Amino acid sequence: MRICSWMCKMLHAAAADRNKDPILSVIQSKVASGRHVNALEISSGTGQHVVHFAKALPNVTWQPSEVDAQSMSSIEAYRQHHGLQNIKPPIYLDTSQSWENWSSIQPESCDLIVNINMMHISPLACTKGLFYGVGKILKPQGLLLTYGPYAVNGSITPQSNVDFDHSLRSRNPDWGLRDIAMLTLLGQDNGLRLEEIVDMPANNKCLLFRKDSVV
Repeated sequence: MRICSWMCKMLHAAAADRNKDPILSVIQSKVASGRHVNALEISSGTGQHVVHFAKALPNVTWQPSEVDAQSMSSIEAYRQHHGLQNIKPPIYLDTSQSWENWSSIQPESCDLIVNINMMHISPLACTKGLFYGVGKILKPQGLLLTYGPYAVNGSITPQSNVDFDHSLRSRNPDWGLRDIAMLTLLGQDNGLRLEEIVDMPANNKCLLFRKDSVV
């Protein structure tokens, strides 16, 4: 009965299964295997990503987080099911709130921060709060990786992304694809330099922001 109680809480997202390997490849290209890394995943969703990453990167200690209670239960269920020692219990984290309220995460304590498919399905305040908080808690030369569909200099392509953006904004006017130019400026305002844009499957991108040594 106890096993069923947490296995039944494991949510599944087909998109996470499709994109977990491509995202992992980008992380692996940026994270050295010979040193310990403290990583925070903001908006961990079901927990599928963090478990997949933790299996492949045993030198990385992962802190998953969520704002949604059902998702937090799913993350913990995945953590219990796989028994991985390099995943901490999930914490509540709302990027629209000041970083001082992010479950006591300390300044400059993270080597890596990962944020997957959050910006376009949350208010703009969450994106702004994300960059502000990351600027505080990322170590100098640390890395922020964000993943999702984006606008590029005011243009959205292909048509499937245009349709997706329209659908999001019809559900909530404060949702929608964020423009990389705007995110670049947000990064600069918080000591984060857009280092690389990686094209991903299904018309998505990984954006890699590096924290400057001097903010």
